Amino acid sequence: MKHNVTEKAHNNQENNFLILQKKKTNIFKKRWYKNVGMGILVPSEAIKGTYIDKKCPFIGNISIRGRIVRGTVVSTKMKKSVIVRRDYLHYVTKYKRFEKRHKNIACHCSPCFRVHEGDLVTIGQCRPLSKTIRFNLLRIDKQNNKTNKKK
Repeated sequence: MKHNVTEKAHNNQENNFLILQKKKTNIFKKRWYKNVGMGILVPSEAIKGTYIDKKCPFIGNISIRGRIVRGTVVSTKMKKSVIVRRDYLHYVTKYKRFEKRHKNIACHCSPCFRVHEGDLVTIGQCRPLSKTIRFNLLRIDKQNNKTNKKK
């Protein structure tokens, strides 16, 4: 079975060896995956797919702990990473009013998701994956059907 690998280094799914020891069957029929918890379902692409990503919360060695945040995808220009914009209100006591604020959060996007700009997503906090990435994409809540074309 061929893997669709675009990187120069060859990657293996580390936990396949454990399944092989338990059952002496063909390795490619079983794919190791885990449930993240908190009512988040494992995507069918993670179960049936052939991709290998060690930073994926479903098939990799990443645990989700800490904050669970919803936001809108702003940028998908990076490889396996997206920028999520989180809007919130901040209360100013002097004027007794709220002001709009936002934060841009960089998060890792597993190959099991097809994400576009404008999608509403749920992300979860994990250990630091790189200099700026501390979150992982868990679920796409609402797909954006419009295609954003620049004029």
